[in-house]
Amino acid sequence: MKSTILVSLLFFAAGAGCSRAAEAPIIAPAEAAQHVTDGKAVLIDVREPKEWAETGVAAPATLLPLSDLTGDRKQWKEFLEKNRAKELILYCRTGNRSGRAAKLLAEEGYRTSNAGGFRDWQAAGLPTRKIDPPSQP
Repeated sequence: MKSTILVSLLFFAAGAGCSRAAEAPIIAPAEAAQHVTDGKAVLIDVREPKEWAETGVAAPATLLPLSDLTGDRKQWKEFLEKNRAKELILYCRTGNRSGRAAKLLAEEGYRTSNAGGFRDWQAAGLPTRKIDPPSQP
């Protein structure tokens, strides 16, 4: 009985370690901006279009919603093919969705980092731009 519990705990610990290994490292906004400027990385805002319009976005960001990444990838597919060799640095509102996206992409073999939330980008005094609201059908 004790050995069964020990084996179960070992498998659980190994599984937990594997999921952590696939998580993307956290990167500070200023460092992310430098990687993008140096041409080593691309910055991706994974929030939804309504959010982009409400708050603005990081100036160098490509706008690709998480919903498309986890869906049919109409917007993501060509972008990923084109940027296979670069680090993908993602951000969202708080860092949660960008963390999920970075982990998913890391599991697919991409080099990823999580730059946290848009507020972090703004707080670092980095450039932003406004986005027009999405058109209503």
